[in-house]
Amino acid sequence: MSDNTEFSLYQPAEEHEDLRKAIRALAEKEIAPHAADVDDKERYPEEALSALNAHGFNAVHIPEEFGGQNADSVATCIVIEETARVCGTSSLLPAGNKLGTMGLILAGSEELKKQVLPDIVNGETASYALTEREAGSDAAAMQTRAVAEGDDWIVNGSKCFITNGGRSTWYTVMAVTDPNKGANGISAFMVHKDDPGFQVGSTERKLGMKGSPTAELYFENCRIPRERMIGEAGTGFKTALATLDHTRPTVGAQAVGLAQGALDAAVDYTRERRQFGRAISDNQGVQFMLADMAMKVQAARLMVYTAAANAERGTAPGGEKLGFMAAASKTFASDVAMQVTTDAVQLFGGAGYTRDFPVERMMRDAKITQIYEGTNQICRMVMARHVLRG
Repeated sequence: MSDNTEFSLYQPAEEHEDLRKAIRALAEKEIAPHAADVDDKERYPEEALSALNAHGFNAVHIPEEFGGQNADSVATCIVIEETARVCGTSSLLPAGNKLGTMGLILAGSEELKKQVLPDIVNGETASYALTEREAGSDAAAMQTRAVAEGDDWIVNGSKCFITNGGRSTWYTVMAVTDPNKGANGISAFMVHKDDPGFQVGSTERKLGMKGSPTAELYFENCRIPRERMIGEAGTGFKTALATLDHTRPTVGAQAVGLAQGALDAAVDYTRERRQFGRAISDNQGVQFMLADMAMKVQAARLMVYTAAANAERGTAPGGEKLGFMAAASKTFASDVAMQVTTDAVQLFGGAGYTRDFPVERMMRDAKITQIYEGTNQICRMVMARHVLRG
């Protein structure tokens, strides 16, 4: 394999395991009891938001100088994974906050960071607005425009499929500032929910992650102060891609959490469920299924953690390999999540197809991990480019 696909291995750290114990205890006590109701009523996970905020798990990635914990990428993945293990919807709170602020952290001015990041630390949420109806995988084809006017930028256009749209306070928004430059004419902005001309449209009716609103955003002569541009004009698309390199592993972590939750439920159920006078877990066919599920989950976890550890290297030697590992970990883990959650439903038999057990919810929630932050087909294109560069 070429040098472009080599990477540094993740090494477990004691503080990461301590963090896992803490977030797992919190998730099982304060988030899990509400997960089914959140899904059934398609309501916002208020209990999870309160619990994560109260214990400082809502945005652990934010640097200390802005009030955050400056947690590394592996720690952030662990928080998302353990939350997703009990409730996929709730895991979109810390995952969405990283996605919605990563571009700012990577490329924003210190003044803009001071304006936005403390709000997130203090319990507000952030969203990421790149996708449009005619610019999904082809993000560079976006039509949203921003035109300079005095000390402001005037934004017109719309975005769709925005996670936590309508609930977030801050939005990272990509808009075209120079239509003649293609991808190099796209800029990034921080938009506040109260900016004049900003409106939230309808929300989607979804297969899974039902408690997290996915909304359209509209910009009608939306006036944004000039200092709220992230980085320089024309660097927004590069910022968007760099953001995804750092956040695709968090989608992988979410997928691992869903798969682990389904595996745990399947193990417990097959131990208790009796047929032909014995637990169905005594059957070799069931054991083989559980073994394969556990093997895939562990492989996906290690791949995600390796990608996350690589993210900490930044532009240091080896950092250029992050794009491959980010795409690969997200793709592999999300495919595993679909396989494992589907097998879990199978092991539950008819009961797994009902809402009386969590595995059908986990299967529905897992599907989106193969789609957002770059479909797995697009991620495979990203990986192939790295491989073919040699």
